[in-house]
Amino acid sequence: MAHIVDLPLELLEHILYMLDPLDISRVAQSNRLFRRIVYLTPNYQRFWRGLYLAESLDDPRDTVTYLGNPRLRTTSSATSSAMTIEDSQIDASGANLAISVESCDIDWQGELQRIIRARTIVRNPQLSRKGEWKEVLRTLLGLATTLPPVPFAESECTSRNVAWVQRLLQDGAFLDIESMTDDQARHMCKGAVEGDSRSQGTIRYWTGRDSQTPAYQRPELTAEESQMLARLHTWVGLTRRDVTRPQARVASRAFVYDLRNFGLANAFGPFMLDGTMRVDWKCMWALAHAYGMLWIEMEKEETGDYSDHNMDMDTSSEQYSCPLSLPFCQSFIPPGTNLDMELDWAGVEGLWYVGYSFLDHREFLIYNYSSHDGALDTSIFEDDDVPEMHASVIMYFRVVGVEPDPDHPTRPKINYAGEHDGRFSVAGYVKLTPDHQIRWHFAGGNSDQPVWNCEGIGLGGVRSQAGVLGVWSTVFHDAEDPVGPLWMRRQQFIVD
Repeated sequence: MAHIVDLPLELLEHILYMLDPLDISRVAQSNRLFRRIVYLTPNYQRFWRGLYLAESLDDPRDTVTYLGNPRLRTTSSATSSAMTIEDSQIDASGANLAISVESCDIDWQGELQRIIRARTIVRNPQLSRKGEWKEVLRTLLGLATTLPPVPFAESECTSRNVAWVQRLLQDGAFLDIESMTDDQARHMCKGAVEGDSRSQGTIRYWTGRDSQTPAYQRPELTAEESQMLARLHTWVGLTRRDVTRPQARVASRAFVYDLRNFGLANAFGPFMLDGTMRVDWKCMWALAHAYGMLWIEMEKEETGDYSDHNMDMDTSSEQYSCPLSLPFCQSFIPPGTNLDMELDWAGVEGLWYVGYSFLDHREFLIYNYSSHDGALDTSIFEDDDVPEMHASVIMYFRVVGVEPDPDHPTRPKINYAGEHDGRFSVAGYVKLTPDHQIRWHFAGGNSDQPVWNCEGIGLGGVRSQAGVLGVWSTVFHDAEDPVGPLWMRRQQFIVD
């Protein structure tokens, strides 16, 4: 009688490539031949490369970092320690027994195992081990921020990583886990997926009825992990939870219009208040949420849709898509372009849309002087008619010079100037922050008299359609001067 193990090796590998990696780990435990194929052959990395590429993920050899550099590659060796996907599910110890390993510059096995482990934790955070959250968040950020570049500025999203991350995080439960109550988080203690990892299935969270199931408590993230989670949320963009929970929008608006969050220590921008000028990703997420919801409301009004945005918004609908989201985050790098050799590596020169929102100034002052025991009265943001307005201008930026940046030799400081209708002019610069984010600064006003101050951080990859998100204020920074969200994106066509 013929058995499956009698099939040719190439056919067995092809069959395994059709399985989810977790299923492959179980198959490897059932048979010596399968275990040898998965873990013990001299060129086992070749098998894991095929397994990685069989997933709905970008080929890492085709990706670049958010600064436009080819991604760093790690070297695999027979003695490298292997990470497990789940206890007793993938036994990688056999990899250390291989006599030799095919030389390669990407640890396909280790990277795929980290990705699948991260997927497992997103689906069921209760399975996380002590100290594991940082690695999980680093893995998810790696997938979201290391993407293939697009050849044209108007190119559609082509990244498989983007689709994979969106499917995994689209409901927003994982990204919002810090703000959940323990009772809400308990509903995430067990997860099930309709279909495997290659399907379009969605994740369902439910609580076991077994009285022996331990109560779930929210993870206690470190300050660094909390920033990583906020950064991931900012890149992913609005999720279902973000658009259907009015209280979340109240919190974001309350943050971005709170004068206490901006001062000289952070240059009145989205930076930490400790003076280091590192990006505060919690601030960035609040800005992205507040401005993104306003953007979608404006799109709905433009199309004549006046339905309740808190109840019926579909974030997967192209009709109401928000550009402050992952599908717009791929770097724009034409074929043959080496950004290390480009003076305008950030893509400054060109026509830019600059949008900003603001509160009625009287209401802004009432809110900021409503402190009671250190907490401001946020009821102004709970009404249906929040006195928040939006305006925009189109400006042309031109590069006027560059300056060496000793800390970032291949990304010099770019000085630029701009104007609007020949009256309003700006002067600013683009440079990398100490934590290697793309900082945009400019001051502008009429007749060369600066009035407005703007500080922003590039969203997505360099030159991406996600644009620049930040804070506008005045150059005077008087006690009662306004602040608010600012977003700008390079235009491809002149808009009348």
